[in-house]
Amino acid sequence: MRRAVLTAASTCSLVVLLLALKPHHTAAISALGGGTPPSGTAPSPTRSEPAASGSHLVSGTYTGDPVDTRYGTVQVAATVQGGKLTDVKVVQVPSGSGRDQQITAYAVPRLTQEALTAHSAHIDAVSGASYTSQGYIQSLQSALDKAGV
Repeated sequence: MRRAVLTAASTCSLVVLLLALKPHHTAAISALGGGTPPSGTAPSPTRSEPAASGSHLVSGTYTGDPVDTRYGTVQVAATVQGGKLTDVKVVQVPSGSGRDQQITAYAVPRLTQEALTAHSAHIDAVSGASYTSQGYIQSLQSALDKAGV
């Protein structure tokens, strides 16, 4: 009888956990490329024509604030054109160990893809890269704040 109760409770818990999972996009996601540029070479904000009417973002490239996380600093630069986020470049990410590099190579392309799809910093964190995700989101939001009129 105890086994039956334990089995039923375990099965119910597993079903609840499975239903709580969010699927992630598996669209074509590029790797990080040739690494990250040194932190001193961050692009500086450049402003051009104001964005299309009804938009509050000014076209240009804006470097977000560096965000210190438990595993290192995360900083991104956002490019805005026509009132929409068109590109996100990584300026600085944790890379102190092989595991940091592995997590970064996995998480950053997914975060970038989600940000470009959403045209904002309102994106989900990548599972297994909570600190990097939070730093990325905060730095991206600060860059987008700088782009606002």
